Amino acid sequence: MAYLLQQLANAVPLAALYAALAFGYAVAFGVTKRADITYGAIFAFSGQILLLFTELAYVRFWLVLPAALAIGACAAIVYSLAAGLWIGRSIMLPLASKSPNTVIVAALGIMIVLMETARLAADTRAIWLPPFLNNVVVFWSDGPFNVTLTYIQLIDTALMCAIVAIGTLILRRTAWGRFWRAVTDDPLAAELCGTSASRVFLVAYAAAALVATLCGILATFYYGSMDFGAGLMFGLKVLLIAAVGGYSDPLRSAGGAAGLALVETLWGAYGPFVWRDLVIFSLLVLLLVMSRRERVVL
Repeated sequence: MAYLLQQLANAVPLAALYAALAFGYAVAFGVTKRADITYGAIFAFSGQILLLFTELAYVRFWLVLPAALAIGACAAIVYSLAAGLWIGRSIMLPLASKSPNTVIVAALGIMIVLMETARLAADTRAIWLPPFLNNVVVFWSDGPFNVTLTYIQLIDTALMCAIVAIGTLILRRTAWGRFWRAVTDDPLAAELCGTSASRVFLVAYAAAALVATLCGILATFYYGSMDFGAGLMFGLKVLLIAAVGGYSDPLRSAGGAAGLALVETLWGAYGPFVWRDLVIFSLLVLLLVMSRRERVVL
């Protein structure tokens, strides 16, 4: 029983990460209507920029760790948001109305550029953060076995849940949320009613890039590093994960992603670990096929 409770506790931070990523991706997908793996690339790029500038401040300038982390986080936000704004304005906005294949090819090229930029800047070194906030909080005890989470896991979970909650309030309670819904439903009709579809597109893409950036920073704080190939893996995974809850509602996408994180954690705990990614991706493809058949029937 204690082992199961520990695995459920372990699933909470991963569920929060997947939910926040899926929420941001759904916001961007609402205006692009195109599969876009650059979202995962921005997520990984922010973590890698965080590592580069934190190491620069901590190792070369001899700053204390909190100050170095703050500098790394600020640099990650600036670089990743600048990249996201440039991608949205110069690439995705002109290509979103073209063939879907053009967006896929462009997204793949952007992902390679971001990955290689970070790799060359780091001189192909794996950079690791010093452990911090890794003291445990005991939730339940069964003799020698304790159900625990670390402070960094709890803080990351709270912040990622706050991202989803704030984003939901903005979409449902503000004028911009109504503009976003109008453009996602029918951009031409929104233009005829006086709403600038291109402006809403850019704001939505920038908001999604901000969510990916913040998630990349928080994930790197927790895991301690960010692999150069994480952009492709997370780009594909987020693209499929967001589809579990449906792209029409970012909150539903977040809920479906959180459920998938629970399945992934339990498989890692009770099933063969080497088969985990194969099983998860197969499940995602199956869910996509089933949802597609339901829409065709309706």
